[in-house]
Amino acid sequence: MSTSLTCTSLTFAWPDGTLVFDGLDTAFGPGRTGLVGVNGSGKSTLLKLLAGELTPAGGTVKVTGEVGYLPQNVTLDTTLRVDEALGIAGRRAALHAIEAGDVAEEHFETVGDDWDVEERAVVTLGELGLGHIGLDRTVGEVSGGESVLLRLAALLLRRPDVLLLDEPTNNLDLYARRRLYAAVASWPGVLVVVSHDRELLDLVDQIADLRSGEITWYGGNFSAYEEALAVEQEAAERMVRVAEADLRKQKRELADAQVKLARRKRYGQKMWDSKREPKVVMGERKRQAQVAAGKHRIMHEEKLTEARERLDEAVEAVRDDDEIRVDLPYTAVPPGREVLTLENLEMAHGARVEGILDLRGPERIALVGRNGAGKTTLLRTVAGELAAVAGEARVHVPLRFLPQRLDVLDDERTVAENVARFAPGATNNRIRARLARFLFRGARADQQAGTLSGGERFRAALAALMLAEPAPQLLLLDEPTNNLDMASVRQLTSALESYEGALLVASHDLPFLESIGITRWLLMEEGELKETTPEAIADPA
Repeated sequence: MSTSLTCTSLTFAWPDGTLVFDGLDTAFGPGRTGLVGVNGSGKSTLLKLLAGELTPAGGTVKVTGEVGYLPQNVTLDTTLRVDEALGIAGRRAALHAIEAGDVAEEHFETVGDDWDVEERAVVTLGELGLGHIGLDRTVGEVSGGESVLLRLAALLLRRPDVLLLDEPTNNLDLYARRRLYAAVASWPGVLVVVSHDRELLDLVDQIADLRSGEITWYGGNFSAYEEALAVEQEAAERMVRVAEADLRKQKRELADAQVKLARRKRYGQKMWDSKREPKVVMGERKRQAQVAAGKHRIMHEEKLTEARERLDEAVEAVRDDDEIRVDLPYTAVPPGREVLTLENLEMAHGARVEGILDLRGPERIALVGRNGAGKTTLLRTVAGELAAVAGEARVHVPLRFLPQRLDVLDDERTVAENVARFAPGATNNRIRARLARFLFRGARADQQAGTLSGGERFRAALAALMLAEPAPQLLLLDEPTNNLDMASVRQLTSALESYEGALLVASHDLPFLESIGITRWLLMEEGELKETTPEAIADPA
């Protein structure tokens, strides 16, 4: 029997009554599936249901084979040895005991048929770029990105039939991502991955689009899905135009019919008043006219109702792809103007910039490098959050910094109040008008920051910084696409298209960096900042 995951009449709601799925029927068969959808659509919840981490309120999840699950936020006990984290410590100890001459029966039972477990573990670690990590080291000695790959290695060693991955590249640098891509590309069983990483999603065989609690399937990878979706949306928009034209026609016909009926009524009343025909004949004619008029009116009203329903259906098929479009003239930086100067800069944790590095005019600089290389340290030093150990970081224009944690927002304040903190001279009306362009319209601007979803929180933080006074002419962004769905990434890209200042962006997301028009690439490697090229980054040694 081929491996599969089947959901039948799957129903799930959160304790507060929020319904996520109501009778979902779907199945994941052999091959690699990319599960996509906007933030809050239930992707991670569905993976947890498939993995048995959550219990459905109704329906069933049936799995043929063993399931391996990599959650979005990997936490490993830092005191564990690496072989314990991999789940092979018992078999490894039994092997070593047998090799030392201890032939106790329990050792052979522990090993079973897995005599090459240690060699497989070393090979698997090597394939994921963790060959330098010994099996006897502790988890506390590895980085956050390495702990994600370590958890993946443990799953691969188990050889599960089904592999579920939830945003596996979020905390991985470019080099670690390449290792994960290779593991996904060679996966032989059922694989379901939730991700906003375009490169990863272009390795899948089909896309499952989760929207309003239902899944729509698309053959091919993410690029093919986008093309198919564009064709669908074009057809849906055409149908809206046709339905709108039909609705206008039905309204005109109903109005025309009402005019005609009013004329007939006036003519009938005139005939009645003049008594040109016997009363009984006129009474019958009046009754028939009233019946015909009623039928005529009902027919046109029904046609109008049907036209409205067709328009509603057509509008429903068009996705809400609102984009942030903001006019930010005061952020403009003239070409050649000094924006940032780094001179013989030495920072915390040993990172440094030799000599003088200048950022001039509206340059867009990408800051790349391995996890832990010092990218965030550099941004925080430029932003003034960390003091330089030696040398200088001189900023010549108004600056704003958007950290990974998005902690620029006060959770107790509304979105509008948060923006007002950064622009104290702006009127309430001005703030709300500008927030509407960041898709916070009406009551949405009055939501407390602590209640916002991940994508909304990011938009609110971005709005607070970009609408700040004085207008920022240098914007520092630290891993801005982490935890954002595709729609939010598109919204960020469109907002940055409107921004006319200088950008310094630390990111591992190459497609995103290329989409925002990066003009210069800097690599933080072994504690030093060096000029590089996108080609060298895309194909790291």
